[in-house]
Amino acid sequence: MSTLMSNQIEQQMLLRANGFIASHASTVAESKMRQRYHFMGPAGWINDPNGLVFFRGQYHFFYQFNPYEPFWSHMHWGHAISDDLVHWKHLPIALAPSEEYECHPRGGCFSGSAIEKDGRLYLIYTGTSNHGNGFEQTQCVAWTDDGINFVKYEGNPVLSAPQEVPTDFFRDPKVFEHEGKYFLVCGAQKNGRAQALLYTSPDLLHWEFMNVLFESRGEWGFMWECPDFFPLGDKWVFVCSPMGAGERTCIYFVGDFDGRRGRFYPQTSGEVDWGLDFYAPQSFRAPDSRRIMVGWANGWDWMPTWKDWGPTWRDGWCGAFGVPREVALDEKLHLVSQPIRELASLRDADTKTEIDSLIVESSCDVPVGDGISYDLSFEIDLDSTTTRCAALLLRAKGDLGLLVECDIENAELRLSRDTADGWSAGVSRSPLCLMGKSQLDVRICVDVCSVELFVDGGRVVHSINDFAPLENNEIRFQVDDGQLVIKNLVGYPLKAVTDPALTFELH
Repeated sequence: MSTLMSNQIEQQMLLRANGFIASHASTVAESKMRQRYHFMGPAGWINDPNGLVFFRGQYHFFYQFNPYEPFWSHMHWGHAISDDLVHWKHLPIALAPSEEYECHPRGGCFSGSAIEKDGRLYLIYTGTSNHGNGFEQTQCVAWTDDGINFVKYEGNPVLSAPQEVPTDFFRDPKVFEHEGKYFLVCGAQKNGRAQALLYTSPDLLHWEFMNVLFESRGEWGFMWECPDFFPLGDKWVFVCSPMGAGERTCIYFVGDFDGRRGRFYPQTSGEVDWGLDFYAPQSFRAPDSRRIMVGWANGWDWMPTWKDWGPTWRDGWCGAFGVPREVALDEKLHLVSQPIRELASLRDADTKTEIDSLIVESSCDVPVGDGISYDLSFEIDLDSTTTRCAALLLRAKGDLGLLVECDIENAELRLSRDTADGWSAGVSRSPLCLMGKSQLDVRICVDVCSVELFVDGGRVVHSINDFAPLENNEIRFQVDDGQLVIKNLVGYPLKAVTDPALTFELH
């Protein structure tokens, strides 16, 4: 196919998709389940964050996107920009599956990343096709000079799976620059075990295999989806969403990187998020040097069939991102995360709830705004608390609600949505280190259909979706024995940002 004809096909696909969004976005925005301050697509389905980058004075979010249906299929790259990571403006779709190397109807333009070089923004992504041999995943390049219109490289694909790697397990490139060289980390598999392959390039177009950066011996699953690799201080962090690793949905490793030999040497490991709904996060460096991470606020486990893709699909959309987080390392090389400081701009300080001390001996309701969209923080006084297990019900009504249990006796944190919304199910669990602590800090970000819990300085995080009706809006502490002592409780209602669907512009 000639380049001219290929470009014409792509432009037709982009116009069709952008036109479809423009005609459906206002209806989707009326959905009662739409998040108020979390990032969402203007319509249809979204999953993995892609190409998160600060470019020419603005934050750019790209994302896996099916504009036509609220289900996973026909992957495009959606695109939005922001000045503050809170208020977003949707731009036209960046990539549509128009080429032979991305033509699989159940594939398309899969996940990837972005990087700036000489004033030009490059997207590196996985193209997925089928030419009679099943899924074939290759790595491809596109770029933009104006931040809106993208050109696919005529030499695509720039990388194909090595001979020993199955062609359907070679995806999700993360590109970065280090010591004057460009590197690319790609998820792969060999002999049924996960690998992260490392490539180098002088120009982002011509890539050479360097080494196996890091690999599983079987204990970390059979495939690492959406690998991320970045420096924090004098250490490097490898993050991925492992397939075939049981309850683990997002893990990290901290260690040293030998850039000359292309090897990573891990020292510590842990969970980025223990919740049921945090997957495929990607990080980027903000202008002030913060490392910001954003994850997909969903998971594949609860979507095996058409009817299980969540309640919001009936309103023409599905999927959102979690609150962007600033990530750092503590003194023991554990990854810690907290909501970005920009979120505070949405706080309604005039109607905040503030309680210096609260003693709960049975049950106690604490109102924060409308009980649906808020930012709540407090400390559990462990020295004065005598209950074996402290409980908190969120988005509650009567006996229903998302149950948060701080099991002090067994040093475990649990979130259960079995009685939350009449649809969801499942419990997320994590150990909770209480040794030597006199208090335990807690921060909770709640929105229309999500709860994100940050505990112990962000060392333990749980993200979980909750599709409760809007009338379920109570916040209740409760104990079955002894007393729970709460200190320094502060709750802020969070103002809704304009639904990004309403700011979509068709170029």
